[in-house]
Amino acid sequence: MNIKKSVLLLAALASVPVLAQTAGKRVIKIESSPAPGSNLRDGPWNFTGGVAATVSSLKIKSDKGVMTAPAGTPILQAEGKRLADFTGNVTVSRGRLSAKGEKLAYSEVTGQGVLTGNASATFVPEKKDDGDPVNIRAQQMSLDVDTNVSTSTGGVQLVQGNQTGKADKLIFDEDKELAQMTGKPTLTRAAKGNRKELVISGDEVRAITKTKVLYVKGKVKLVQGTQTTTGNAVYYDDKKDVAYVVGDAVSVDSKSKVTLRAPASGYLEQRTDLGRVSVKNSKYTIPVEQFKLSQEK
Repeated sequence: MNIKKSVLLLAALASVPVLAQTAGKRVIKIESSPAPGSNLRDGPWNFTGGVAATVSSLKIKSDKGVMTAPAGTPILQAEGKRLADFTGNVTVSRGRLSAKGEKLAYSEVTGQGVLTGNASATFVPEKKDDGDPVNIRAQQMSLDVDTNVSTSTGGVQLVQGNQTGKADKLIFDEDKELAQMTGKPTLTRAAKGNRKELVISGDEVRAITKTKVLYVKGKVKLVQGTQTTTGNAVYYDDKKDVAYVVGDAVSVDSKSKVTLRAPASGYLEQRTDLGRVSVKNSKYTIPVEQFKLSQEK
């Protein structure tokens, strides 16, 4: 055997324990016994009268459940290849995340549980001082058992305190308390006291929900009262009421007719509590590293 083939064989053997561990993590366990009439050898197995199941760190409850195996494979021998469907008052919990819907379809092959039918989820802060709970609604919500990540699609809405985000797709990283919104995303901060409503939009929105800081990139627009500010990217700190707009940054006040432009080497600073924009000549670097999802390098 030549050296190249030896290296490839060793690499393949090294990956076997990792693959086996991943497959084992995806195997679902339903606590109750199959209902009478179920085909105990080949399936399907039917579960009624309140169902409880676990897979990795996910805990599932529903009114009914059905487990199936690939055709021609006994269900006990099909571990890692089975499907489990849960219907009726479905609830799913993992750590500080709780979700619910009308149906959950889980695949041991992919390790994905897809929640549909008025799908919603709530992520609570670790401490009371860490801010408001994050509430998510979508047409579909997929929970990954290999990572603490959920992906919501279709009419997505994220609400946290006085902030409301809307998008076609939302990836929520529970470990980093980080939301990534794509597909015409917008974030609206409701008016309060002297602070006017603020609407931020762009090609992509990333928000750290614990600290309420925001990074938006691509055709960025901030609208507050009569002011409209545009640029290539923005970093917004809700607690400090300040936004830093970079890259061809321009702000126009439709009432006063005043236009402010940042120099090529500078940026615009917008105080969202005062409704005031100022030109800065120095460079501002957005801390993009802190907005990376766990799976991103």
